[in-house]
Amino acid sequence: RVERSIVIDAPAQAIFLHIDDFHAWADWSPYEKMDANLARTFTGPAHGKGAAYAWVGKKAGSGSMEIVLSDAPSRIVIQLDFSKPMTAHNIAEFLLEPRRSGTKLTWAMYGPNTLMSKVMGLFFSMDKLVGPQFEAGLANLKALAEQRADAVSA
Repeated sequence: RVERSIVIDAPAQAIFLHIDDFHAWADWSPYEKMDANLARTFTGPAHGKGAAYAWVGKKAGSGSMEIVLSDAPSRIVIQLDFSKPMTAHNIAEFLLEPRRSGTKLTWAMYGPNTLMSKVMGLFFSMDKLVGPQFEAGLANLKALAEQRADAVSA
């Protein structure tokens, strides 16, 4: 399990909208910037449960995501499947918890501990590989949501 959290000075609903719509991920996800020629395909509804997104790229590999739970404004659960450079099936989860000064947003990813993941764990720390990317994405979401919240209140 890899998990990171941040407190954002914005209401949960304002943050939720950026996560619940895969079209909006280009504005904040560090994975969107990994590969300049990333080919994207969106299927299903525009947002919420059933919304799906697939990608193919030289650096990013290939895979797909589908929102399997969209519980506004507190939780989004995504089935995350990688097909290249290797096959993996994980869950990505975003939890939004109200705080006095905004919202605590937690981004987590977890999945089965297969033989391949155990072998990889001997050589690579998933927390050290993925954690910094989650931190960057959360920082991007914070800047985006707080900027929009400031614009609305001005």
